[in-house]
Amino acid sequence: MGAVKTKRMPRAVREQQMLDAAVRTFGRRGYMAASMDEIAELAGVSKPLVYLYLNSKEDLFTACIRREAAALVAAVRGGVRTELPADRQLWDGLRAFFTHTSHYPDAWSVLHLQARTHGEPFATEVAAMRAEIVDFVTQLILVAAREAHRDPDLPASEVAGIAEALVGAAESLADWANTTPGVSARQAAATLMNFAWAGLANLMDGRPWTPPEAAHEVSG
Repeated sequence: MGAVKTKRMPRAVREQQMLDAAVRTFGRRGYMAASMDEIAELAGVSKPLVYLYLNSKEDLFTACIRREAAALVAAVRGGVRTELPADRQLWDGLRAFFTHTSHYPDAWSVLHLQARTHGEPFATEVAAMRAEIVDFVTQLILVAAREAHRDPDLPASEVAGIAEALVGAAESLADWANTTPGVSARQAAATLMNFAWAGLANLMDGRPWTPPEAAHEVSG
């Protein structure tokens, strides 16, 4: 079988073409099962050219993670208009997140499943992306607290915990939405908003849920 013939094009364009093929292959087949031959064929280039541009399978996978992580963070940040009330900001951020993960399911698989299950350095790349999103959500919660004018200085540990829980729920819900026929990004965002905002609103109003006294708890 002869070498794949490729049309001349700028290196940056060709590299993105390779990354598109790699994201699709890694997302659908997994990191271990994906082959460089398959990626090269899907990209319409020769395997030596893939190695020339991106060095190794590990470097190619890392490049995919970085590109898709940056795209997801940009989508979430770009979806939020800071001049709107806090609940609209959170709603818009969630809708942007679910819209992106539904439009790019292979990329989401790379970020949320493949990168996390194949150790370093992949997990570190995804952790950095997740930390940026958690920090962004933390700021949205702080905005909500300031808008409430009742408890503008929620404990940092409580806000951080809420942000972590919200991002974790969004990640799980994105997996569910992408594998459940008929679930739209808007529906997924509304589900999480209804779940989260009522509790946040109560917290901002100074009506947090409190656990029962230790004496009344059942030991387990």
